[in-house]
Amino acid sequence: MDRPQDNFAGASFASDNTAPATPEVMEALSTANRGPQPAYGADEITARLERRFAELFEHDVAVFPVATGTAANALALSACTTPWGLMYSHRLAHVNEHEAGAPEFYSGGTRLVPLDGPNGKLSLDALKSELDAAGFGVVHESQPQAVTITQASEAGTLYRLDEIRAIADLVHGRGMTLHMDGARFANAAAGLGTAPADLTWRAGIDIMSFGATKNGALAAEAVIAFDPALATSLAFRRKRAGHLLSKQRYLSAQIEAGLIDGRWLGWARHANAMAQHLAQGLTALGVATLDFPVEANEIFVRLPEPVIAGLEADGFAFPTAARRPTSSSSGW
Repeated sequence: MDRPQDNFAGASFASDNTAPATPEVMEALSTANRGPQPAYGADEITARLERRFAELFEHDVAVFPVATGTAANALALSACTTPWGLMYSHRLAHVNEHEAGAPEFYSGGTRLVPLDGPNGKLSLDALKSELDAAGFGVVHESQPQAVTITQASEAGTLYRLDEIRAIADLVHGRGMTLHMDGARFANAAAGLGTAPADLTWRAGIDIMSFGATKNGALAAEAVIAFDPALATSLAFRRKRAGHLLSKQRYLSAQIEAGLIDGRWLGWARHANAMAQHLAQGLTALGVATLDFPVEANEIFVRLPEPVIAGLEADGFAFPTAARRPTSSSSGW
């Protein structure tokens, strides 16, 4: 809301989901709207997008655009599992806390096993202990089949290359598949300054969800399979799940707009820099503490209740779902 005395307008820190799409994305949609194109992904924009991803990741890839991150994660994990399987994630992972059982639903019954780890990242030791106790090959037991990690994590922290490789070595050593939820992959790549190929398939990622909605798009994500065997069923899984858009070119155009001239990294660098700037300003006040290191574009800050109330009264928007009766915490 505005304060009439100085025309002050509070700022929105609610989520990167609340931000508008970039002008480049809107222009790409307008361009895609000039005339007809073949349906169901047979259009030239989708073909071009797959080539751009192959160039970006320095690897042949199969690309499956969808409209939401939940669809991307659930479909990707369904390709890695069977109904009698187990998939492992961090306890704070979006697939565990905020997808209403979609990964289990689309996999036909695979069970999700949440594990702990510091700063929102899966602990290698915790994962190893869980797998050591699993009944591999025992007909009475659900079978471990996949692990998912989120980059950047739900706590706004980043997996380093050695951490990804160590998890991948453990996972592959047990005959399992490693998925990356890359809803904020752009922020991770920008924050680490590491090539996308090094952060994914070279480090042992088999399949990923590539996020665009949180980085400038209107509504567009993509499942990217580095392993051709995982891509085989995805076209049918996506169709059966109702996520194959007839006018898929509008999804592809949004994602491609970010890949042109490295825009996706530029947008993410800006978001990361603003998060750092905000975190530094908040901590300088002397009344704020951070729950996690600020390594991407997410901030989880603890403020006194009167400060939160004052900010809200001034029109500032930020999520307060993390509040508990004994806690004054907000994720920005």
